[in-house]
Amino acid sequence: MNWLEISVLIVSGVLVGFINTLAGGGSIISLSILIFFGLPATVANGTNRIAITLQTLIATGSFKQQKVLDHKKGLLLAIPAVIGSILGAKIAADINEVVFEKAIAVIIIVMLIFILYKPQRWLKGKEELINKKINVWQVLLFFFIGVYGGFIHVGVGYLLLGGIVLGAGYDLVKANAIKVLIVLLYAPFTLIIFILNDQVNYKLGFTLAIGNIIGAFVASRMAVSWGANFVKWIMVIIVIFTSAHLFGIIDVKEMISTLLQHGE
Repeated sequence: MNWLEISVLIVSGVLVGFINTLAGGGSIISLSILIFFGLPATVANGTNRIAITLQTLIATGSFKQQKVLDHKKGLLLAIPAVIGSILGAKIAADINEVVFEKAIAVIIIVMLIFILYKPQRWLKGKEELINKKINVWQVLLFFFIGVYGGFIHVGVGYLLLGGIVLGAGYDLVKANAIKVLIVLLYAPFTLIIFILNDQVNYKLGFTLAIGNIIGAFVASRMAVSWGANFVKWIMVIIVIFTSAHLFGIIDVKEMISTLLQHGE
């Protein structure tokens, strides 16, 4: 790798780590970068898990240090997600990823409507929901979110936030803390599966991870100090951008390709 490639990976990693920690969808950028660097989509998907694992490790530690992480509830919600992620990572059947992406685009647009129409649902926690025991529906929900996260990961943050905020009653800041804990617990399992299938490029993965770690640390600090309203508007911007990409209005891969060519 030359210095330009290293710089692109680290800078994009910072952006991805920041976006993933505050909301989700940042992996669209990292996957596009890795594919542009010549990795097959399957290898890019596996390589990205290195950065995701280290990113969530840092973010989880930061949230815990700031005393906003409910690790007990997070661990309970993580159990079905971990099981689902293992299944998702092992899936080898023909799945139409284009249809999958469109489904995620619809889901996050629905979430955008909720964020703007009933912002109090996202900004204020609901104590009665937080104190409730986890039910069967939540177990199933987080299992299937785990399947998706294990399979492709892109956009899983939105699904987790929806389940944690609307289903478990946490505000966006505390939900983000639980979200990164859940991803931290399942990411190593999916990484191992991709390693066993020889679908990980360590050099690109660890270089990308340097940026992810920085972005995750900065985002976790800003989320707590600036509050849920700040996270809400960051989420709105990211959701709009992600939806535009998934619906083909903008092409992230083309944008990245153009930027890299101008940098040469």
